[in-house]
Amino acid sequence: MGVFIHPLTDWGFKRIFGDKELLMDFLNSLLEGERVITDLSYLNTERLAEESDGRKTVYDLYCKTDTGEYIIVEMQNKRQSFFKDRALLYMAKSVVDQAKKGNGWDFELTAVYGVYFVNFLLDKNEDSGYFCKDIAMIDKRTGKVFNNKFRQIYIELPRFMKSEADCDSFLEYWIYNLVNMNKLKEISFKDRKAIFGRLEKLASQANLTEEERWRLEEDWKNYNDFFNTLDFAKEEGRVEEKLEIAKNLKAMGLSLEAIKQATGLSTEEIEKL
Repeated sequence: MGVFIHPLTDWGFKRIFGDKELLMDFLNSLLEGERVITDLSYLNTERLAEESDGRKTVYDLYCKTDTGEYIIVEMQNKRQSFFKDRALLYMAKSVVDQAKKGNGWDFELTAVYGVYFVNFLLDKNEDSGYFCKDIAMIDKRTGKVFNNKFRQIYIELPRFMKSEADCDSFLEYWIYNLVNMNKLKEISFKDRKAIFGRLEKLASQANLTEEERWRLEEDWKNYNDFFNTLDFAKEEGRVEEKLEIAKNLKAMGLSLEAIKQATGLSTEEIEKL
């Protein structure tokens, strides 16, 4: 682990964006040219379930701006088959929670934003290299926004490939620091935006208490365990694939040396087939 906490772990992410000044600056960088958030409050991240199965909705961060919009902010490292559906469901619950009893309510809703950092590709087959997907309810024919009360923004971190010198917006400054923080000796772009000095101070391991350091180490261990398990599963899959290929080649009558050269397997592994 480097000089700074890892922002993609659960604890590291919540430490950074649990700071109101940092979160507001990031959101304003994300929405630059569109609107400015001047204040926000953190809400209870656990929403009690009304369903019979008792399942709760738990957000990483759940906020409300000074002008009434709700913002869900989440970090997702683990690929989920239906992550987009899950994100949609969680946002929909935030909409439904606004319903008021009685006949006096005219169904006016406050906008709900979902901001999702994902440490994987939502669609591996997509050619677009841009790291930010901005999803809104639009008229497919005209491309115009039909209803501005429901919006999802996905930040695909593996798609962000820019160097420090190539970054040219406040949003890119933020993403560069987040993606590279575990390797940086100091936070970048402090000379261009003062908020990054605050980020550097908050994220520095030197400023952690003993309890915070313990929580960081536990979180870092869990983070590494997950990715090590993922790498092991991938490697196991490759071995199984090679064995299957070798078995087919063996059935076709190819020589042992030819099979070894084609698959990279050892003599012993091939002879066991």
